[in-house]
Parts: sequence; C-alpha cells; structure tokens
Amino acid sequence: GKYVVNGGISLWTLMNLYERLPEALNDGALNIPESGNGLADLLDEARWEMEFLLSMQVPAGESQAGMVHHKLHDLQWEAIPALPPTEFDNNSDFSPGNGRYVYPPSTAATYNLAATAAQCARIWRELDTAFADRCLLAAQTAFQAAQDDSVALAGNTPGAGGGNYDDRAVTDELFWAAAELYITTGEEAYLDAMNSTPYLSRFGGTGKSSAMSWGDTAALGALSLVLHDVDLPEVTRLQNQIVLAADSYLARIAMEGYRVPIAVYPWGSNSAVLNNAIILAYAYDISGDTRYLDGVTEGMDYILGRNALAFSFVSGYGERAMTHPHHRFWGNERANGFPAPPPGVVAGGPNAEPSDPTALAEAQLDAGPARRYVDLRGSWSTNEVTINWNAPLA
Repeated sequence: GKYVVNGGISLWTLMNLYERLPEALNDGALNIPESGNGLADLLDEARWEMEFLLSMQVPAGESQAGMVHHKLHDLQWEAIPALPPTEFDNNSDFSPGNGRYVYPPSTAATYNLAATAAQCARIWRELDTAFADRCLLAAQTAFQAAQDDSVALAGNTPGAGGGNYDDRAVTDELFWAAAELYITTGEEAYLDAMNSTPYLSRFGGTGKSSAMSWGDTAALGALSLVLHDVDLPEVTRLQNQIVLAADSYLARIAMEGYRVPIAVYPWGSNSAVLNNAIILAYAYDISGDTRYLDGVTEGMDYILGRNALAFSFVSGYGERAMTHPHHRFWGNERANGFPAPPPGVVAGGPNAEPSDPTALAEAQLDAGPARRYVDLRGSWSTNEVTINWNAPLA
C-alpha cells in the first residue's frame, strides 16, 4: 500500500537534506529517468512523492474538501512476491479486485500534506513557481481543513490489505505543519498554532527509541525551525534541547557493546538508529563539536555490519548483506521475474518482539534483542522495507 503518514516523514527527510545540503545528490548523481533535467536528483525523487501526496487531497466541491486520504491499498493482502497493481478500484461494494482502494481522510494525513507542501513551496519557489504556488495553496487549504474537521482521526479502517497506521493524537502533526507554514509564509496565525501545542518549548515526542517517527512528528518542525534560524526566542531553547537529545545518544553509544544509539529494538529499529543520526548531525551543526559527527559514524557502522550479527542491513553493501526483504516486487526470484533488491535498501532490523511466523521459527530468539532478525522474505517484523525507514539513510 501507499500511506500518507509514511510518505510525509519520508518526503520531509529528503527535502530537509536538500535544505541543509543543497549540493547533495545533484543532477546526474542517481540513475533515475529524470537525471539530466537540470534539477537535483534528490528533488526529482522528492517531487515524485509530493505529487502523490497532492493527489490524495480531496478536491474543492467534494465532501471533506481539503482533507487528505489516509492511505490506499488492496482490499486483501496480496501474495508475496506479486506484481504491483496497475489500477485503482473504488467500487461501491468493495468486491475483490486487483486494484487499490482509497481509504477515508484523516487529520494526521491532512497535516502531513500541509507540512510537506509548505516545505516544498519554499524549496521550489525559484525552480518552478507554478509548482511552488500549487504546493502552498494545497498546504494552506489542508491546514485549514484539518483545523475545521478535527474529528477525522485515523482509526481502524475496513480492509485487510494494508496497515492501519492509526494516529489519533495529532498535536505533533499540528505543530509540524504550523512550523513549516510559518517558515514559508511568516503569517502570525501559524505562530499562534505552534503556541497552542507544547512543542515550541519541548523537543521531540515520547518515543522510546527516537525523537521522531511517522507517528511522532513534532521533532520535524523543531528541526526545520532550527535549520532556518527562525527569529523566535524559543528556537534557542530548541537548539539546546537537540544537543541534549544528542548527548543522550552519545551516552547510549558508550554503554552499548556494539556502540549503537538506541536502548531498545522496536519494529523498524534501524530507522531509529538512522533518525537519531540525523539528530546527532544537527547537534554538530549547532555546536561544532565533532563528537556528534563521530556519533553519526557509529550509527552507520552499526547499520553496515558492526553489529551483533556481523551483517549489513543495507542491500548491496558488504559481503554479508540483506538480499531477501519483505517486499512484494523485490522477491529475489529472477526466474519468475522478481528481481533482487537494488543496492541501498535498508531492512527494518532486529525486533525485540518479532511477530511473524518466519522470524519466530528462524531468528535467534534466545540470544537477545539485537540478534532477533532474519534475512528471509516472510519476516515482515524484522526484514520489511519502507520508504520512511530508507529516507534517513540518504
């Protein structure tokens, strides 16, 4: 399936990288169809996802106009491996089909669009004015729609062909969207919206492994405010709190045998390692202290093989690297038309509480959380791959 709340943090991560380091992944750096068009390949990739998020917004004149559909996916779980769907299906009886179904709008998804489209508008202002204007209008429309329709929270939606990605606590998304819109427009209404949340005086959310994830997005707004050095007294406080968060990651690295900046191993633990590396990098930008850059390196060392499994979680990198992700097209069955994953795909990683039959049967469950991983296609709780886990690898 395709999920707006996963796409939002993925898109923010790529665009934030561009804002922080615009020369990264310039035109021609990647082997993609858009290479050679005069735009950074990183922005070409970001625009692909931005266009998808824009397409999920309910158009004017329709019920819940301006809101954003939470997700789209098959009605039933597809076999694995499988070819991707080639059509969308929204018939009235939900009869089985080979297409994908669009599910109802949610407040979380709507704020995700508001945040990323506002970010996109300022990046594209000098590159494609029409696209920038389109993004800003979509962002402002979405923000207002979410304010007006606060009951459209993402819950247990019908259909068993994809994840729910429930998100009923949306104050973090509100702060993130308001921050991005304030940076882009300077309008006081968005500052007021930020002040209606606790996140101007508190960095990050409540996650045990990282300050940010698809369901915990306040840190994204804070990092954007710091990156743009927004003239607010609270930004200095946020800078200090980012450094304190990075200090906690350095302390954890020093405590862990494999020098990894996490204390627990949730589903998608590798994304927590990578997101924490981003925060460490910000701490370096703020302080100039190279200990934080060393912390980033420690995280990458873990991802690429200095771990309890002596295994690279990134396909194509290392003698013992991930080759059989839980992915419907990268099935690694060439004889049947399903390719291996391309280089650069990161696996979810060790999971302290694996839940799929493959991991329960094959993983080293008695050897501690850091070893509870298996490079087999059936292990969705340790070897799944997602765009929001892969984006911070950039």
